[in-house]
Amino acid sequence: MATTRLITIHISKGKGAGGSFAGRLDYACNPDKTEDGQLVTGFACDPKTAANEFELMRRTYLSITGRHRDGEVIAYQLRQSFKPGEVTPEEANQIGFELASRFLKGNHAFIVATHTDKAHIHNHIIFCATTLDCKHKFRNFLGSGKALARLSDQICMEHKLSVVSNPRMHDTNYDRWQGDQAKLSVRDQLRLAIDDALRGKPKSFEALLNTLEGNGWQIKRGKQPSFCGPDGKRFIRMDSLGEAYTEKSIREVLDGLRVHNPYKTRRMKSQVSLLIDIQAKMQEGKGKGYENWAKVFNVKQMASSMAYLSSHNIKSYEELAARVETAVHKNEALLTEVRSAEARLKEISAMKKSIHDYLKTKDIYAEWKKSGYDKHFYAQHEQEIVIHKAAKKAFDAIPGKIPTIKELSAEYSEVLAKKQAAYAQYRETRDSMRELLTVKANIDMVTDRHAPARNTRDREIER
Repeated sequence: MATTRLITIHISKGKGAGGSFAGRLDYACNPDKTEDGQLVTGFACDPKTAANEFELMRRTYLSITGRHRDGEVIAYQLRQSFKPGEVTPEEANQIGFELASRFLKGNHAFIVATHTDKAHIHNHIIFCATTLDCKHKFRNFLGSGKALARLSDQICMEHKLSVVSNPRMHDTNYDRWQGDQAKLSVRDQLRLAIDDALRGKPKSFEALLNTLEGNGWQIKRGKQPSFCGPDGKRFIRMDSLGEAYTEKSIREVLDGLRVHNPYKTRRMKSQVSLLIDIQAKMQEGKGKGYENWAKVFNVKQMASSMAYLSSHNIKSYEELAARVETAVHKNEALLTEVRSAEARLKEISAMKKSIHDYLKTKDIYAEWKKSGYDKHFYAQHEQEIVIHKAAKKAFDAIPGKIPTIKELSAEYSEVLAKKQAAYAQYRETRDSMRELLTVKANIDMVTDRHAPARNTRDREIER
């Protein structure tokens, strides 16, 4: 579980922009709070020189655009705090880096500093308001705080952490409080059934129809195929499901001429929720009204679980367990692929920035060297010289020939395309995996499969 907050950073009274950058970054990167700096990572900047780099980007932006505003926002801070004991410092730093990467989409330099000096591990993520190309600034849009919180929750769930749950009773009934969704329409159910059949990679359109028939759908094979659900009263034409679900589109998908995007709606979530441990809730002090509601809720969820098994043609517990294991392994493999691609994208971006910084500051550095490393010259051009040294240090760490900007850009595009494809598959398999896990957990709870073996004394007491 993690809470988030987005904070603006302005130029402090009595300090310039450079001093304001340095003040915030020094606090965030405090060695006493970050295990001697081991829990500090950066994107498109070196944490040790980030203040100078941020200030140089700001000055370049002002020079290019000529926009000078009172109360200027020079940077932002994202605070992300985790539930005590739920995450390691290293994982918290990784989650913070992932949050900043996905929230900023690679357009801003940032540092992630994970603090361990308090009971709750928390991240200080500071990013420069100026974009890397120095032509724009971060747009703090309406609702950005909520968007950040939702993204943080999503990433926490991907890392199998809990998320913040703060239901409000008031006039809301228990069904809404638990987050029940409105029942899916028959067309939504049919779209999902087609999606599920396509995952089985049928060899032909007729094979796909046979799969749907096997899952309980009645089919009229006319000029336009029509379908009727197991409990339906009328047939639905395939061409009424949308362009992606016409016979022509599905045939193109099967022939490899088209990529199919599984159907999603904003309201669509898993139709199966975890059963409530009523006995545990009653021990916490819940009343009789809650108990009655929870019993009805559990009956509904078990019915949904059984319907899921039927619609997915799962006929035994062993088959369910095997599907869960397969889904988990596939999901973890895709997530590993995504993270590997993200790491490479980070390396490429850092190298491109180092090359850009080197070329931008090499003349200043050459003049300083020609001056015999004059102290006055250094004082006037300290930021450019520090950035040049950092870029040169990055080059020295690369074995062999330094790639060109063109080569790096081509590789970036290739890796990004692979990451996007893997992430699309990951999101699809993640939703399927969660639903499978929920159904299995409900079956386990009802059948008492994970209950510890009772000893002889317990059985004697029952007699």
